[in-house]
Order: sequence, then C-alpha cells, then structure tokens
Amino acid sequence: MAAPGIGAKQDSVCLVWLLSRTLREEHLVDRASCESIDEMLMARITLGDDVAFATLLDRHLDPVHNYLQRMTRSVTDAEDMAQETFLRVWQKAQTYQPGRVKASTWIHTIAHNVCIDAVRKHRESTTDVLPETAGGANDPALLHSAAEQQRKLLDAIARLPDNQRSALLLCQVQGFSNAEAASIVGTGLRALESLLARARRALRAELTDNGASR
Repeated sequence: MAAPGIGAKQDSVCLVWLLSRTLREEHLVDRASCESIDEMLMARITLGDDVAFATLLDRHLDPVHNYLQRMTRSVTDAEDMAQETFLRVWQKAQTYQPGRVKASTWIHTIAHNVCIDAVRKHRESTTDVLPETAGGANDPALLHSAAEQQRKLLDAIARLPDNQRSALLLCQVQGFSNAEAASIVGTGLRALESLLARARRALRAELTDNGASR
C-alpha cells in the first residue's frame, strides 16, 4: 500500500475534525492525553487509515523537520529526510509498541536513523538557509551582531560529532528528556548524559576561543 501524499497536511483541519468525531463516537480516546491520541492514531494507521496518518503528520511533521534541519543545516535535505521518515512511519506502523515508548519518541527515533544513515553516506552538507535573528531589534548593527553570534553557534554545533549534536538538539531544542533522547539515539542514559556534557564543553570552549580571538 502506498503512503498517502505528504501534501495531505493542508487538509489537516478537516481531517482532525473528522477523526476527532469518529474517535469520540467510538469512545476510543481520552481527549486530555496527547499520548493517548497518538497511540490511537498509530493503531488506526496499522489498519491503513490515511485520515489518521494525515492527522499524525500534522501533529509531528514540524518538530521532526526542525530537528532534521538543525542536524543537517539543509532545508532540502531535511525535507527529503522528513518525507522518508513518515514513509517509514506508515510502512512500519505495526512495529510500534504503545506503552513502551511515546509515539513522538518512536517517530524521532526513525528520523534520527534516517538522518544518521544519510550523513554517513555523504558527509559533505550544504547550507541553504540563513539563521533566524531575534525579533524586536531595528538597529542594523545589533541585527548583524545577533546574526553573527547565532551563525557562530550554529557552526559550532554543526562541527560537533553526530552523536553529541543529536543529543544536544534532542534535549535542548526538541524538549525530550534525557531518557527519551537516549532511547532515540540508541544508547544508555549515562552515555547520553556524557554526550551532553562533552557537547556543552566543546561548545563552551569553541565559543570562548572565538570570543577571545576577536
């Protein structure tokens, strides 16, 4: 069965309403629990429900894409990897084990593996997006300084080893707990905490050296 088109996201408002009505009528979901909603969506996806898939896509595409873009610093690569991620979500839905890990953790694990596999195949990466600058500043000099500082931070993060960069982004940007990030990366909790510590030390040292050399 072919996966529904990623473009179905634009119809998500209608699809969410339709799915919510169906789930309410069947008393299958606790509306107060996002995890329960995701688990029910995954259960329906295993049955080939493309409405459930479109709704899951609407809920998780943006954070997955953001994670992949920060890992690769390439909009094009991130889009390709996000599409591959959700294709695998559709194809492997029956392997998801509710109650063992959250659906968001499972989806990010797939995204992480897609990304690491691609990075290992071709280490060279392209940068086709400028970092966002903080809003509210109108002084061109301040805007330039903020953009330059953010560029240096992104460059420093990009130079981290893959596992350190992933651990840092998952915990500091994506909002996963250390335990959840360890599950996504495929390592133990202590090893994950060690990755985080080394990543922070490396960033602190590099940014301090850059500041001192100016």
